[in-house]
Amino acid sequence: MNLFSTEGKEVMKAHAQISGKEITGNAVFTEYQFGTQTLIKIVLTLEGNPANIKPGQHAVHIHEKGTCEGEFKCAGGHFDPGPAGNPDTDVNHPFHAGDLPNIVIDENGKGVLEAVTTRVTLSEGPLCILSGEGSALMIHANQDPYKGGEHMSGVSGGPRIACGIIRRG
Repeated sequence: MNLFSTEGKEVMKAHAQISGKEITGNAVFTEYQFGTQTLIKIVLTLEGNPANIKPGQHAVHIHEKGTCEGEFKCAGGHFDPGPAGNPDTDVNHPFHAGDLPNIVIDENGKGVLEAVTTRVTLSEGPLCILSGEGSALMIHANQDPYKGGEHMSGVSGGPRIACGIIRRG
């Protein structure tokens, strides 16, 4: 019996239309099953006015609520379900299920991030980013240094500059 197949089976897709002040983008989430392992591939493309999304690295996180209202604050903290979960964006960082690699933005305000994670799923279960209140993909003004800090310190990426609700399909 082969428990790990080198051929992944595409299970499901989700997407997010990203928007902010003169910033637009698209994220595609694809869930793959490799034997007993579930992987999510995320492809994020961003484009914006370099005055609003400066060249360099910017933090990317999945946030715990599927809303981008209130200057993106209604999206809550980082997605981190479970009895030991801690969505505080700075204190438990970088151990949240929703922590992703930084995206690099070029001098023209464009960037692409391709990442793979085993920390979340699209399929129903305790790590599903589509169930309950859903979730949002957040882009921050600063890079993520992948270390924790004091509550409200902004160490995990600083101000929220663009957001997109993650939806099935």
